[in-house]
Amino acid sequence: MSIRLRLVLSYLAMLVVPFVLIILTVMVIFHFVAKNDNPIKKFIEQDESTYNDIKLMSLREPESLLKSSVATELDKRLSKFNKQLIIRIDDELVYTSAQLSSSNMLTELPAFGSSDDTDDIFRGKHAIIRHEDFILPDKREGSVFVVMDNNPFLDVGEQNYIWFAVVVLVILALTNGVLTFMVSRSIIRPLKALQKATEEIKDGNLDYEVKPRSKDEIGKLSVAFEEMRLRLKETVELQIQYEESRKELISNISHDLKTPVTAIKGYVEGIMDGVTNSPDKLDRYVKTIFTKAMDMDRMIDELFLISKLDLGKMPFHFEQVDMGAYLQDCAQELYFDMEKRGIKLKLDALPEEEILIKADREKLKRVLINIIENAMKYMDKTDGKISLSIHAKDSKAVIRVRDNGQGIAEDALPHIFDRFYRADPSRNSTTGGSGLGLSIAKQIVEEHGGQVWAESELSKGTTIYVELPVWMKR
Repeated sequence: MSIRLRLVLSYLAMLVVPFVLIILTVMVIFHFVAKNDNPIKKFIEQDESTYNDIKLMSLREPESLLKSSVATELDKRLSKFNKQLIIRIDDELVYTSAQLSSSNMLTELPAFGSSDDTDDIFRGKHAIIRHEDFILPDKREGSVFVVMDNNPFLDVGEQNYIWFAVVVLVILALTNGVLTFMVSRSIIRPLKALQKATEEIKDGNLDYEVKPRSKDEIGKLSVAFEEMRLRLKETVELQIQYEESRKELISNISHDLKTPVTAIKGYVEGIMDGVTNSPDKLDRYVKTIFTKAMDMDRMIDELFLISKLDLGKMPFHFEQVDMGAYLQDCAQELYFDMEKRGIKLKLDALPEEEILIKADREKLKRVLINIIENAMKYMDKTDGKISLSIHAKDSKAVIRVRDNGQGIAEDALPHIFDRFYRADPSRNSTTGGSGLGLSIAKQIVEEHGGQVWAESELSKGTTIYVELPVWMKR
Protein backbone atom coordinates (compact mmCIF):
# COMPACT_ATOMS: atom_id res chain seq x y z
CA MET A 1 0.00 0.00 0.00
CA SER A 2 1.41 3.36 -1.02
CA ILE A 3 1.97 6.15 1.52
CA ARG A 4 -0.50 8.39 -0.32
CA LEU A 5 -3.28 5.79 -0.09
CA ARG A 6 -2.36 5.08 3.53
CA LEU A 7 -2.65 8.78 4.41
CA VAL A 8 -6.02 9.06 2.62
CA LEU A 9 -7.39 6.02 4.45
CA SER A 10 -6.02 7.39 7.72
CA TYR A 11 -7.77 10.71 7.10
CA LEU A 12 -11.06 8.94 6.35
CA ALA A 13 -10.64 6.78 9.44
CA MET A 14 -10.06 9.91 11.56
CA LEU A 15 -13.46 11.14 10.35
CA VAL A 16 -15.49 7.93 10.43
CA VAL A 17 -14.11 6.15 13.51
CA PRO A 18 -14.70 9.05 15.98
CA PHE A 19 -18.21 9.54 14.57
CA VAL A 20 -19.10 5.87 15.06
CA LEU A 21 -17.52 5.77 18.52
CA ILE A 22 -19.37 8.92 19.59
CA ILE A 23 -22.71 7.46 18.46
CA LEU A 24 -22.01 4.22 20.32
CA THR A 25 -20.90 6.12 23.43
CA VAL A 26 -24.02 8.31 23.42
CA MET A 27 -26.19 5.21 23.07
CA VAL A 28 -24.40 3.55 26.00
CA ILE A 29 -24.71 6.69 28.15
CA PHE A 30 -28.41 7.07 27.39
CA HIS A 31 -28.95 3.40 28.14
CA PHE A 32 -27.12 3.79 31.44
CA VAL A 33 -29.04 6.95 32.34
CA ALA A 34 -32.38 5.43 31.36
CA LYS A 35 -31.61 2.40 33.48
CA ASN A 36 -30.49 4.36 36.51
CA ASP A 37 -31.65 7.99 36.67
CA ASN A 38 -33.49 9.15 33.55
CA PRO A 39 -35.06 12.58 34.26
CA ILE A 40 -37.86 12.01 31.76
CA LYS A 41 -38.73 8.72 33.38
CA LYS A 42 -38.49 10.38 36.79
CA PHE A 43 -40.83 13.25 35.81
CA ILE A 44 -43.37 10.93 34.26
CA GLU A 45 -43.39 8.13 36.82
CA GLN A 46 -42.55 9.62 40.24
CA ASP A 47 -45.64 11.85 40.36
CA GLU A 48 -48.05 9.20 39.10
CA SER A 49 -49.97 9.33 42.38
CA THR A 50 -50.50 13.07 42.04
CA TYR A 51 -51.72 12.67 38.50
CA ASN A 52 -54.03 9.84 39.54
CA ASP A 53 -55.52 12.09 42.21
CA ILE A 54 -56.13 14.79 39.62
CA LYS A 55 -57.75 12.28 37.31
CA LEU A 56 -60.01 10.86 40.07
CA MET A 57 -61.07 14.35 41.09
CA SER A 58 -61.92 15.28 37.55
CA LEU A 59 -64.11 12.20 37.27
CA ARG A 60 -65.74 11.95 40.68
CA GLU A 61 -65.82 15.44 42.15
CA PRO A 62 -64.63 17.92 39.55
CA GLU A 63 -65.98 20.85 41.57
CA SER A 64 -63.26 20.19 44.16
CA LEU A 65 -60.68 21.34 41.62
CA LEU A 66 -62.18 24.82 41.85
CA LYS A 67 -61.20 25.08 45.50
CA SER A 68 -58.11 27.21 45.95
CA SER A 69 -56.71 24.98 48.72
CA VAL A 70 -57.01 21.83 46.61
CA ALA A 71 -55.41 23.46 43.55
CA THR A 72 -52.62 24.94 45.67
CA GLU A 73 -51.90 21.56 47.24
CA LEU A 74 -51.76 19.80 43.88
CA ASP A 75 -49.51 22.53 42.46
CA LYS A 76 -47.22 22.21 45.48
CA ARG A 77 -46.93 18.45 44.95
CA LEU A 78 -46.16 18.95 41.26
CA SER A 79 -43.59 21.67 41.89
CA LYS A 80 -41.33 19.07 43.54
CA PHE A 81 -40.80 17.70 40.04
CA ASN A 82 -40.49 21.09 38.31
CA LYS A 83 -44.12 20.91 37.14
CA GLN A 84 -46.90 23.47 37.25
CA LEU A 85 -50.68 23.28 37.32
CA ILE A 86 -53.24 25.07 35.14
CA ILE A 87 -57.03 24.79 35.60
CA ARG A 88 -59.32 26.24 32.97
CA ILE A 89 -63.14 26.53 33.12
CA ASP A 90 -64.59 27.29 29.72
CA ASP A 91 -62.31 30.10 28.49
CA GLU A 92 -61.28 31.34 31.91
CA LEU A 93 -58.15 30.32 33.80
CA VAL A 94 -59.28 29.73 37.37
CA TYR A 95 -55.84 28.61 38.62
CA THR A 96 -52.39 29.12 37.22
CA SER A 97 -49.03 28.39 38.87
CA ALA A 98 -47.09 31.49 39.73
CA GLN A 99 -44.21 30.44 37.40
CA LEU A 100 -46.57 30.54 34.42
CA SER A 101 -48.38 33.76 35.12
CA SER A 102 -46.46 35.64 32.45
CA SER A 103 -46.11 32.84 29.96
CA ASN A 104 -47.46 33.30 26.48
CA MET A 105 -48.51 29.67 26.36
CA LEU A 106 -51.64 30.47 28.46
CA THR A 107 -53.33 31.64 25.27
CA GLU A 108 -52.22 28.57 23.38
CA LEU A 109 -53.66 25.82 25.57
CA PRO A 110 -55.35 22.95 23.73
CA ALA A 111 -59.12 23.17 23.37
CA PHE A 112 -61.54 21.11 25.43
CA GLY A 113 -61.81 17.59 24.12
CA SER A 114 -58.68 17.82 21.94
CA SER A 115 -56.88 14.55 21.22
CA ASP A 116 -54.33 13.32 23.74
CA ASP A 117 -51.81 13.02 20.90
CA THR A 118 -51.71 16.79 20.62
CA ASP A 119 -51.15 17.39 24.29
CA ASP A 120 -47.44 16.54 24.52
CA ILE A 121 -46.38 19.46 22.40
CA PHE A 122 -43.27 21.50 23.19
CA ARG A 123 -44.02 25.18 23.42
CA GLY A 124 -40.86 27.21 23.81
CA LYS A 125 -39.30 26.28 27.13
CA HIS A 126 -42.44 24.52 28.43
CA ALA A 127 -44.14 21.25 27.66
CA ILE A 128 -47.73 20.09 28.42
CA ILE A 129 -47.34 16.52 29.61
CA ARG A 130 -50.78 15.94 31.18
CA HIS A 131 -54.20 17.12 29.97
CA GLU A 132 -57.40 16.00 31.63
CA ASP A 133 -60.90 17.31 30.69
CA PHE A 134 -63.95 17.27 33.01
CA ILE A 135 -67.56 18.61 33.18
CA LEU A 136 -68.91 20.39 36.18
CA PRO A 137 -72.42 19.70 37.50
CA ASP A 138 -73.58 22.97 35.95
CA LYS A 139 -72.43 21.69 32.56
CA ARG A 140 -69.44 23.97 32.32
CA GLU A 141 -66.39 22.49 30.57
CA GLY A 142 -63.14 22.34 32.46
CA SER A 143 -59.58 21.22 31.77
CA VAL A 144 -56.58 20.46 33.95
CA PHE A 145 -53.07 20.86 32.51
CA VAL A 146 -49.75 19.69 33.98
CA VAL A 147 -46.83 21.64 32.53
CA MET A 148 -43.06 21.10 32.80
CA ASP A 149 -40.69 24.03 33.19
CA ASN A 150 -38.17 22.73 30.63
CA ASN A 151 -37.98 20.40 27.67
CA PRO A 152 -36.87 17.08 29.25
CA PHE A 153 -34.47 16.40 26.43
CA LEU A 154 -32.88 19.80 26.91
CA ASP A 155 -32.72 19.06 30.60
CA VAL A 156 -30.87 15.85 29.95
CA GLY A 157 -28.51 17.70 27.65
CA GLU A 158 -27.89 20.45 30.19
CA GLN A 159 -27.10 17.93 32.90
CA ASN A 160 -24.78 15.81 30.77
CA TYR A 161 -23.29 18.08 28.11
CA ILE A 162 -19.97 18.33 29.98
CA TRP A 163 -19.68 14.55 30.00
CA PHE A 164 -20.59 14.43 26.32
CA ALA A 165 -17.94 17.04 25.54
CA VAL A 166 -15.32 15.14 27.56
CA VAL A 167 -16.21 11.86 25.86
CA VAL A 168 -16.05 13.44 22.40
CA LEU A 169 -12.67 15.02 23.12
CA VAL A 170 -11.28 11.76 24.52
CA ILE A 171 -12.53 9.78 21.52
CA LEU A 172 -11.07 12.30 19.07
CA ALA A 173 -7.75 12.40 20.94
CA LEU A 174 -7.45 8.60 21.21
CA THR A 175 -8.55 7.92 17.64
CA ASN A 176 -6.28 10.52 16.11
CA GLY A 177 -3.43 9.54 18.41
CA VAL A 178 -3.67 5.83 17.59
CA LEU A 179 -4.06 6.36 13.84
CA THR A 180 -1.28 8.95 13.77
CA PHE A 181 0.99 6.63 15.73
CA MET A 182 0.29 3.69 13.42
CA VAL A 183 0.81 5.70 10.22
CA SER A 184 3.88 7.56 11.49
CA ARG A 185 5.38 4.32 12.81
CA SER A 186 5.03 2.69 9.40
CA ILE A 187 6.91 5.66 7.91
CA ILE A 188 9.40 6.55 10.64
CA ARG A 189 10.72 3.02 11.32
CA PRO A 190 11.96 2.36 7.76
CA LEU A 191 13.33 5.91 7.60
CA LYS A 192 15.29 5.26 10.78
CA ALA A 193 16.59 2.04 9.23
CA LEU A 194 17.73 4.02 6.18
CA GLN A 195 19.33 6.62 8.45
CA LYS A 196 21.19 3.85 10.31
CA ALA A 197 22.34 2.35 7.01
CA THR A 198 23.51 5.77 5.83
CA GLU A 199 25.57 6.25 8.99
CA GLU A 200 27.08 2.76 8.63
CA ILE A 201 28.04 3.39 5.01
CA LYS A 202 29.40 6.82 5.95
CA ASP A 203 31.64 5.05 8.46
CA GLY A 204 32.84 2.66 5.76
CA ASN A 205 30.71 -0.38 6.62
CA LEU A 206 29.52 -1.40 3.16
CA ASP A 207 28.32 -4.80 4.41
CA TYR A 208 25.37 -3.28 6.31
CA GLU A 209 22.31 -4.66 4.52
CA VAL A 210 19.08 -2.71 4.10
CA LYS A 211 15.98 -4.92 4.08
CA PRO A 212 12.77 -3.41 2.63
CA ARG A 213 9.95 -3.51 5.21
CA SER A 214 7.11 -2.66 2.84
CA LYS A 215 6.20 -2.23 -0.81
CA ASP A 216 5.37 1.47 -0.62
CA GLU A 217 7.52 4.42 -1.69
CA ILE A 218 9.87 3.96 1.26
CA GLY A 219 10.17 0.25 0.44
CA LYS A 220 11.13 1.14 -3.13
CA LEU A 221 13.60 3.67 -1.73
CA SER A 222 15.08 0.91 0.45
CA VAL A 223 15.45 -1.36 -2.59
CA ALA A 224 17.17 1.43 -4.53
CA PHE A 225 19.37 2.19 -1.50
CA GLU A 226 20.37 -1.48 -1.24
CA GLU A 227 21.21 -1.58 -4.96
CA MET A 228 23.28 1.58 -4.49
CA ARG A 229 25.09 -0.02 -1.54
CA LEU A 230 25.89 -3.15 -3.54
CA ARG A 231 27.16 -1.13 -6.49
CA LEU A 232 29.18 1.09 -4.20
CA LYS A 233 30.64 -1.99 -2.54
CA GLU A 234 31.50 -3.46 -5.94
CA THR A 235 33.08 -0.15 -6.97
CA VAL A 236 35.16 0.06 -3.80
CA GLU A 237 36.24 -3.58 -4.12
CA LEU A 238 37.11 -2.97 -7.76
CA GLN A 239 39.01 0.14 -6.80
CA ILE A 240 40.95 -1.84 -4.19
CA GLN A 241 41.61 -4.49 -6.77
CA TYR A 242 42.79 -1.87 -9.25
CA GLU A 243 45.05 -0.39 -6.60
CA GLU A 244 46.54 -3.79 -5.88
CA SER A 245 46.92 -4.40 -9.61
CA ARG A 246 48.60 -1.02 -9.99
CA LYS A 247 51.07 -1.81 -7.25
CA GLU A 248 51.70 -5.22 -8.76
CA LEU A 249 52.04 -3.64 -12.20
CA ILE A 250 54.68 -1.19 -10.95
CA SER A 251 56.54 -4.01 -9.22
CA ASN A 252 56.43 -6.25 -12.30
CA ILE A 253 57.43 -3.44 -14.67
CA SER A 254 60.34 -2.58 -12.43
CA HIS A 255 61.45 -6.22 -12.35
CA ASP A 256 60.98 -6.93 -16.04
CA LEU A 257 62.64 -3.72 -17.18
CA LYS A 258 65.51 -4.05 -14.77
CA THR A 259 66.50 -7.47 -16.15
CA PRO A 260 67.34 -6.35 -19.72
CA VAL A 261 68.77 -3.05 -18.43
CA THR A 262 71.13 -4.97 -16.16
CA ALA A 263 72.14 -7.23 -19.04
CA ILE A 264 72.75 -4.26 -21.35
CA LYS A 265 74.77 -2.52 -18.65
CA GLY A 266 76.91 -5.62 -18.11
CA TYR A 267 77.67 -6.12 -21.79
CA VAL A 268 78.45 -2.41 -22.25
CA GLU A 269 80.83 -2.50 -19.28
CA GLY A 270 82.49 -5.57 -20.78
CA ILE A 271 83.06 -3.71 -24.03
CA MET A 272 84.40 -0.68 -22.15
CA ASP A 273 86.75 -2.90 -20.12
CA GLY A 274 88.14 -4.44 -23.30
CA VAL A 275 86.71 -7.91 -22.68
CA THR A 276 85.67 -8.07 -26.34
CA ASN A 277 89.21 -8.60 -27.61
CA SER A 278 88.07 -10.07 -30.90
CA PRO A 279 85.65 -8.92 -33.62
CA ASP A 280 83.44 -12.04 -33.16
CA LYS A 281 83.08 -11.48 -29.43
CA LEU A 282 82.34 -7.80 -29.95
CA ASP A 283 79.73 -8.66 -32.56
CA ARG A 284 78.11 -11.14 -30.16
CA TYR A 285 78.00 -8.55 -27.38
CA VAL A 286 76.49 -5.91 -29.65
CA LYS A 287 73.83 -8.33 -30.92
CA THR A 288 72.94 -9.27 -27.34
CA ILE A 289 72.63 -5.60 -26.42
CA PHE A 290 70.42 -5.05 -29.46
CA THR A 291 68.20 -8.04 -28.55
CA LYS A 292 67.77 -6.81 -25.00
CA ALA A 293 66.96 -3.33 -26.24
CA MET A 294 64.35 -4.80 -28.60
CA ASP A 295 62.84 -6.74 -25.69
CA MET A 296 62.57 -3.53 -23.70
CA ASP A 297 61.03 -1.70 -26.65
CA ARG A 298 58.46 -4.46 -27.14
CA MET A 299 57.65 -4.47 -23.45
CA ILE A 300 57.17 -0.70 -23.44
CA ASP A 301 54.91 -0.98 -26.49
CA GLU A 302 52.80 -3.61 -24.74
CA LEU A 303 52.58 -1.50 -21.59
CA PHE A 304 51.52 1.49 -23.66
CA LEU A 305 48.92 -0.63 -25.50
CA ILE A 306 47.39 -2.12 -22.35
CA SER A 307 47.31 1.32 -20.74
CA LYS A 308 45.35 2.72 -23.70
CA LEU A 309 42.98 -0.26 -23.53
CA ASP A 310 42.38 0.38 -19.83
CA LEU A 311 41.68 4.06 -20.43
CA GLY A 312 39.42 3.34 -23.40
CA LYS A 313 41.59 5.43 -25.67
CA MET A 314 42.44 2.67 -28.13
CA PRO A 315 40.45 3.32 -31.32
CA PHE A 316 38.74 0.32 -32.94
CA HIS A 317 37.80 0.33 -36.60
CA PHE A 318 35.15 -2.34 -37.01
CA GLU A 319 34.27 -3.79 -40.37
CA GLN A 320 32.71 -6.90 -41.81
CA VAL A 321 35.23 -9.77 -41.87
CA ASP A 322 34.93 -13.21 -43.40
CA MET A 323 36.71 -15.29 -40.75
CA GLY A 324 37.56 -18.17 -43.10
CA ALA A 325 39.47 -15.97 -45.55
CA TYR A 326 40.89 -13.89 -42.68
CA LEU A 327 42.41 -16.92 -40.91
CA GLN A 328 43.82 -18.16 -44.17
CA ASP A 329 45.63 -14.83 -44.74
CA CYS A 330 46.98 -14.80 -41.17
CA ALA A 331 48.25 -18.39 -41.47
CA GLN A 332 50.11 -17.62 -44.68
CA GLU A 333 51.71 -14.58 -43.06
CA LEU A 334 52.92 -16.56 -40.04
CA TYR A 335 53.78 -19.79 -41.77
CA PHE A 336 57.39 -19.10 -42.84
CA ASP A 337 58.40 -17.39 -39.61
CA MET A 338 57.18 -20.37 -37.59
CA GLU A 339 58.83 -22.83 -39.96
CA LYS A 340 62.20 -21.18 -39.28
CA ARG A 341 61.64 -21.87 -35.58
CA GLY A 342 60.88 -25.50 -36.26
CA ILE A 343 57.14 -25.30 -35.58
CA LYS A 344 54.53 -26.39 -38.11
CA LEU A 345 51.41 -24.28 -38.49
CA LYS A 346 48.34 -26.08 -39.81
CA LEU A 347 45.06 -24.52 -40.88
CA ASP A 348 42.21 -26.98 -40.55
CA ALA A 349 39.53 -27.26 -43.21
CA LEU A 350 37.46 -24.09 -43.40
CA PRO A 351 33.62 -24.22 -43.26
CA GLU A 352 31.78 -24.18 -46.55
CA GLU A 353 29.58 -21.23 -45.59
CA GLU A 354 30.94 -17.80 -44.79
CA ILE A 355 31.28 -16.84 -41.13
CA LEU A 356 30.97 -13.07 -40.95
CA ILE A 357 31.82 -10.97 -37.91
CA LYS A 358 32.38 -7.29 -37.14
CA ALA A 359 36.01 -6.84 -36.19
CA ASP A 360 39.05 -4.61 -36.26
CA ARG A 361 41.40 -6.55 -38.53
CA GLU A 362 44.64 -5.27 -36.99
CA LYS A 363 43.51 -5.75 -33.40
CA LEU A 364 42.17 -9.24 -34.08
CA LYS A 365 45.45 -10.11 -35.80
CA ARG A 366 47.24 -8.97 -32.63
CA VAL A 367 45.11 -11.44 -30.65
CA LEU A 368 46.10 -14.38 -32.89
CA ILE A 369 49.79 -13.40 -32.91
CA ASN A 370 49.91 -13.09 -29.10
CA ILE A 371 48.25 -16.48 -28.63
CA ILE A 372 50.51 -18.21 -31.19
CA GLU A 373 53.69 -16.52 -29.85
CA ASN A 374 52.77 -17.66 -26.35
CA ALA A 375 52.35 -21.22 -27.65
CA MET A 376 55.76 -21.06 -29.39
CA LYS A 377 57.52 -19.76 -26.24
CA TYR A 378 56.51 -22.80 -24.22
CA MET A 379 56.88 -25.38 -26.96
CA ASP A 380 59.07 -28.22 -25.65
CA LYS A 381 58.65 -30.69 -28.56
CA THR A 382 61.06 -31.07 -31.45
CA ASP A 383 58.09 -31.61 -33.75
CA GLY A 384 56.07 -28.66 -32.47
CA LYS A 385 52.68 -28.21 -34.07
CA ILE A 386 50.09 -25.43 -33.87
CA SER A 387 46.72 -25.72 -35.61
CA LEU A 388 44.10 -23.09 -36.41
CA SER A 389 40.39 -23.72 -37.04
CA ILE A 390 37.10 -21.81 -37.16
CA HIS A 391 33.50 -22.96 -36.79
CA ALA A 392 30.10 -21.42 -36.02
CA LYS A 393 28.12 -22.37 -32.92
CA ASP A 394 24.93 -20.74 -31.59
CA SER A 395 25.40 -17.48 -33.52
CA LYS A 396 29.03 -17.36 -32.39
CA ALA A 397 32.25 -17.67 -34.37
CA VAL A 398 34.69 -19.86 -32.41
CA ILE A 399 38.42 -19.71 -33.27
CA ARG A 400 40.49 -22.57 -31.89
CA VAL A 401 44.30 -22.42 -31.48
CA ARG A 402 45.74 -25.81 -30.44
CA ASP A 403 49.38 -26.74 -29.72
CA ASN A 404 51.21 -29.87 -28.61
CA GLY A 405 53.50 -28.07 -26.16
CA GLN A 406 54.20 -28.69 -22.49
CA GLY A 407 50.71 -27.76 -21.32
CA ILE A 408 49.65 -25.71 -18.31
CA ALA A 409 49.16 -26.90 -14.75
CA GLU A 410 45.56 -27.02 -13.57
CA ASP A 411 46.13 -24.49 -10.77
CA ALA A 412 47.79 -22.04 -13.18
CA LEU A 413 45.22 -22.33 -15.99
CA PRO A 414 42.69 -19.79 -14.58
CA HIS A 415 45.42 -17.13 -14.30
CA ILE A 416 47.10 -17.24 -17.70
CA PHE A 417 45.11 -14.22 -18.91
CA ASP A 418 46.13 -12.13 -15.88
CA ARG A 419 48.68 -9.39 -16.36
CA PHE A 420 52.31 -10.33 -15.83
CA TYR A 421 51.30 -13.85 -14.85
CA ARG A 422 53.86 -16.57 -15.50
CA ALA A 423 53.57 -20.13 -14.36
CA ASP A 424 57.26 -19.89 -13.37
CA PRO A 425 57.21 -18.12 -9.97
CA SER A 426 60.80 -16.99 -10.44
CA ARG A 427 59.65 -14.93 -13.45
CA ASN A 428 62.44 -16.39 -15.53
CA SER A 429 62.62 -14.34 -18.71
CA THR A 430 64.52 -16.87 -20.76
CA THR A 431 61.34 -17.64 -22.65
CA GLY A 432 60.98 -13.93 -23.45
CA GLY A 433 57.89 -11.80 -23.25
CA SER A 434 56.44 -9.52 -20.63
CA GLY A 435 53.54 -11.61 -19.37
CA LEU A 436 51.10 -9.18 -21.01
CA GLY A 437 50.43 -10.94 -24.30
CA LEU A 438 47.41 -13.03 -23.28
CA SER A 439 46.05 -10.23 -21.10
CA ILE A 440 46.12 -7.88 -24.12
CA ALA A 441 44.45 -10.58 -26.23
CA LYS A 442 41.66 -10.97 -23.67
CA GLN A 443 40.95 -7.24 -23.53
CA ILE A 444 40.81 -6.92 -27.31
CA VAL A 445 38.43 -9.88 -27.57
CA GLU A 446 36.17 -8.37 -24.90
CA GLU A 447 36.15 -5.07 -26.82
CA HIS A 448 34.77 -7.12 -29.72
CA GLY A 449 31.98 -8.40 -27.47
CA GLY A 450 33.50 -11.88 -27.20
CA GLN A 451 35.30 -14.04 -24.70
CA VAL A 452 38.43 -16.17 -24.53
CA TRP A 453 39.29 -19.24 -22.45
CA ALA A 454 41.78 -22.08 -22.39
CA GLU A 455 41.90 -25.83 -21.90
CA SER A 456 45.14 -27.67 -21.22
CA GLU A 457 46.67 -30.95 -20.17
CA LEU A 458 50.25 -31.29 -18.99
CA SER A 459 52.67 -32.80 -21.55
CA LYS A 460 49.91 -32.93 -24.17
CA GLY A 461 49.35 -29.30 -25.08
CA THR A 462 47.00 -26.36 -24.73
CA THR A 463 43.90 -25.19 -26.63
CA ILE A 464 42.76 -21.58 -26.54
CA TYR A 465 39.28 -20.64 -27.77
CA VAL A 466 38.25 -17.18 -28.98
CA GLU A 467 34.50 -16.71 -29.28
CA LEU A 468 33.12 -13.71 -31.21
CA PRO A 469 29.53 -12.78 -32.08
CA VAL A 470 28.48 -13.49 -35.66
CA TRP A 471 27.52 -10.43 -37.68
CA MET A 472 23.78 -10.50 -38.47
CA LYS A 473 22.61 -8.90 -41.71
CA ARG A 474 19.71 -6.50 -41.39
